[in-house]
Amino acid sequence: MPPRSRRNQPAHRDGANEAARLATRLQTAGYTKRDIARIIGRDPSLVSQFYTKNKGASFATALREVLTAIETGGITDVPELAAIAARHITRRTTASGTRARVRTKAVLITPTGSGTGRVGAQAIASGSTRLRPLIAEAARQGLRLAFTVRLAKTGYLHPSGSRTDSPGIRRGVIQRADHTEERSYGSATSGGFDATDFARRVDAAAGDVTAAVHQWLTETGRIRPDAEIIYLEVRTWRPR
Repeated sequence: MPPRSRRNQPAHRDGANEAARLATRLQTAGYTKRDIARIIGRDPSLVSQFYTKNKGASFATALREVLTAIETGGITDVPELAAIAARHITRRTTASGTRARVRTKAVLITPTGSGTGRVGAQAIASGSTRLRPLIAEAARQGLRLAFTVRLAKTGYLHPSGSRTDSPGIRRGVIQRADHTEERSYGSATSGGFDATDFARRVDAAAGDVTAAVHQWLTETGRIRPDAEIIYLEVRTWRPR
């Protein structure tokens, strides 16, 4: 029999590292890997790598402080725990002592302010965190933004093309054969949305872009509270 692939085997067979042990305690306390990822401001896949690739050493202090806050302080709210964790998370440094770049896909915003980010079902399930840097940078530059969402037709509260909904014209709507529908909200013509406001919404949702967009759509009476976003696109531009 050929040897098993080592790709998915834990880096340490003797036991989980400290980050993994702390994450396990948090899960025992009722938090999911997605919750833990939101608390430390990272993708859930990194939490899984605490177990499979021996990662997470730089988050151990933050996770210990979070557990202390839960067990002795009675704090259970994820955004509050994220604020506690943030005080104990520092960026990696290079050999020369400078801050290392975050290993993630580059956020490309052109000199005209044009930038686009798209995520599908898998990324949406983990909070569309890859879109957070795009929104944050757009807010820093004072840009405008628009977004497109896709969900089941029954999830929308207004018929496609309704002027109560945005954009109010059918050319901003794409019908899909699987009974889902894409709708665009905001444009350069309509002025779009203030990126700073959306960045605040994302921060309030502990970095969960999906939750922030879903909350806006629900608050403004555009979708049903139980509607599930299955595609999300964010576009930015510089206001004239």
